[in-house]
Amino acid sequence: MGSFSIWHWLIVLLVVVLIFGTKKLRNIGADLGGAVKGFKDGMKSGSEAAGGSAEATPPSQQVGTTAQRSNADTVDVEAKTKN
Repeated sequence: MGSFSIWHWLIVLLVVVLIFGTKKLRNIGADLGGAVKGFKDGMKSGSEAAGGSAEATPPSQQVGTTAQRSNADTVDVEAKTKN
């Protein structure tokens, strides 16, 4: 099975347009574009909020997360490989 040629893709596009119609496809594209834009904005604002406090202290000096601090049974160890 080889890859599809341009004619295969044009026929698939024609069938999709006939089934859904151009108005429906335009609405789907607008909704998808809005969702992607919202996701990018959320990622940008999330990294700005997290970046301010995390960049102030280097990772080696940061204290563990709240879940790690509240769990008294947590043991912090460093794994080493056997030679």
